[in-house]
Amino acid sequence: MAKSSKPKTKTAKPKPKKTKVPAKPKTQSFNIMMVGQGGRLQFEALLQVATLRHTNPDFKGRVIIAEPQNNHRWDADPRMANNDVREALVALGAEIVPFENQIFGCGYPYGNKIEALQVLPEGEPFLFLDTDTLITGDLSKVPFDFDRPTASMKRENTWPQQELYGPGYNQIWGSLYDKFGLDFESSLDTSYPDEYWRRYLYFNAGFFYFRCPKEFGDRFLEYARLIRDEPPEELVCQEMKPWLDQVALPLTIHSFGGGRVPEVSDMMDHEVTCHYRVLPLLYARERDEVVRILEEAAAPNKLKKVLKQYEPIRRMVYQRKGHKVREMFDREKLPRREQAIRNQIKRAKLWMR
Repeated sequence: MAKSSKPKTKTAKPKPKKTKVPAKPKTQSFNIMMVGQGGRLQFEALLQVATLRHTNPDFKGRVIIAEPQNNHRWDADPRMANNDVREALVALGAEIVPFENQIFGCGYPYGNKIEALQVLPEGEPFLFLDTDTLITGDLSKVPFDFDRPTASMKRENTWPQQELYGPGYNQIWGSLYDKFGLDFESSLDTSYPDEYWRRYLYFNAGFFYFRCPKEFGDRFLEYARLIRDEPPEELVCQEMKPWLDQVALPLTIHSFGGGRVPEVSDMMDHEVTCHYRVLPLLYARERDEVVRILEEAAAPNKLKKVLKQYEPIRRMVYQRKGHKVREMFDREKLPRREQAIRNQIKRAKLWMR
């Protein structure tokens, strides 16, 4: 039988669907800034940069040490006079950049963190850190949204202080929001009751960040200066030193659409950085990992020769007095108030700063 001449028809195979591989999230580059000043701040700055390089060796941003210059605002030269510290900072890749303090100076040295923002490159995201801060984790894991600023939530109810028969939290904070044309109600955490301090937007100024240092710095400076010079009458009984920066900061953050960002502040306050305040407090209450990172970062001989010039670092870290402080406390059962911790360390004659 003759074979049929009818051509065979091929069944088209379905083309495999292309699956989109999700793009890896880009880690946004940003600069780190701190204030470098004579005295303990210069040694704290060096310790911070050492821990940054130890825990984040691939950090690509600039590390800027903003140094206030000696001018009419200071009664003593605020610059970093220790050349060993300056050379060690530069060796670790930090840049020492001078700035002129025009508003605050020695009358309110905490204002340095406000005026120093002028030295940062405009339009580049920044992270400000107090010098008494260690970098203890991977900064690239922190979900910074530089369009939505926040600051440290590791704070106590230090301001305002309630006066008998005086205005309450609502009146005091409300008067400040009114002064700058800001919406007060949207700043409140309504999970807390009326007139309880946690209901009101209040930060520790140990860290903060934004997309542009000029935008943030100009407004932060404007708010702080006007609160100092032209406060609402509700603030007449309130002490502004040393709290002025922490009063102006939440207003500045709120004005840019920021606020409480727990996914950032929780990591910064408890995992990636450690705002230790003074070394005896660090040894008293911080976790073992923090102590390990501190001592490993400070161990290289080149750094040791410089850092041991500062007595609290020499005694706490290198002479291991910090471990004597550590043995005095159970980290699981620390006193609720910081002052109680301080008092116990002072009684043991181990307090220093």
